[in-house]
Amino acid sequence: MKHPMAAAAREGLHVNKIRADFPILARTVHGKTLAYLDNAATSQKPSSVISAIETFYTTMNSNIHRGVHSLSEEATGAYEKSRDLVRRFIGAESTREIIFVRGTTEAINLVASSFVQPSVKAGDEILITGLEHHSNIVPWQLVCGRTGAVLRVVPITDEGEVLLEEFASRLTPKTKFVAVAHVSNALGTVNPIQAMVTLARERGIPVLVDGAQAVPHLPVNVRELGADFYAFSGHKMYGPTGVGVLYGREELLSTMTPYQGGGDMIKSVSFEKTVYNDLPHRFEAGTPNIGGVIGLGEAIRYLSSLDWRAVEEHEADLVAYCTTMLSAMPGVRIIGTAREKAGVVSFVVEGIHPHDIGTILDQEGIAVRTGHHCAQPVMERFGIPATVRASFAVYNTREEVDRLGKGLRKVKEVFG
Repeated sequence: MKHPMAAAAREGLHVNKIRADFPILARTVHGKTLAYLDNAATSQKPSSVISAIETFYTTMNSNIHRGVHSLSEEATGAYEKSRDLVRRFIGAESTREIIFVRGTTEAINLVASSFVQPSVKAGDEILITGLEHHSNIVPWQLVCGRTGAVLRVVPITDEGEVLLEEFASRLTPKTKFVAVAHVSNALGTVNPIQAMVTLARERGIPVLVDGAQAVPHLPVNVRELGADFYAFSGHKMYGPTGVGVLYGREELLSTMTPYQGGGDMIKSVSFEKTVYNDLPHRFEAGTPNIGGVIGLGEAIRYLSSLDWRAVEEHEADLVAYCTTMLSAMPGVRIIGTAREKAGVVSFVVEGIHPHDIGTILDQEGIAVRTGHHCAQPVMERFGIPATVRASFAVYNTREEVDRLGKGLRKVKEVFG
């Protein structure tokens, strides 16, 4: 898939130069240089993003869309410029299709409350997969509980994949909505999302794609994908926490009633009637995270300056290198061996709890995630309580993977 902003630099990936852009990577943990391998939880931030947020608060801090003074106009301009950067980054047709939210979770809940819940009834079905994050499970359970609709799940294979034929077989006349992850946060599996969207749309079924784990690693063009809704978070793509994006096709967003009221989502209010604002503002109630949106815009500028083909190749090399290393270690089992993966290697070590592994690795300056990764059904599918998850970003190196291997050997020594 071609990236919508593919005109970015084509000079290759200079990882050491990139690492210098991220100040936190220079710190030490327990006297060891930080090896940050927890990027699926949240990525680190380049100096340019940190500076953009600081500049907002030190030079133009003001509320937006409401003031005629200079600070308000400057802040509004910077905020809306970020909206257009997002539009271009994901290939949306219009800025009216870009809704700023707190993150992927709020985006999914917005769609659940304002689009799906009013349109389903008892006996209708909502289809998800066995790979989903809790944020793409619980909102649909809430809708089903309120309406009598039924949640259906496409099972995953022993490799952690969703088979297209299994997906297609569960698209029935009762299926009224599909919600699916582009990339699994727990296993790194890349779903055949374009084919899945096509299968659903051929049957007239709208689709939401959870893109939280995809946008930092893969080129995403929402018009090429054909998804009706696409959700992602800023903090996983080198931007700040507390800000994210819901893309929705304009013809669908224009039919939806806001699920939050107040502030900027109105045109006029009386005790008898409220007239909602135009898109996208009708879904952005209250004062937004202005500094966060501006920081997200800067993160997109940063990502767009990179050679995306080189980014994909570099991160794929890290996944393959880590997989090869772990596969050669006795007692280590990789969970999730899909043919297409992005950014994640999850594993367990025989006889040692993942939390103990994470604690010892931390003493070596290595940050990994341990637990169920907000994907308990995935853990249940593989009959385990938790995994150790190493997840990669553009600034990670093979040397850090080697440190992970050395740390795991120490773990095994400690536990005999």
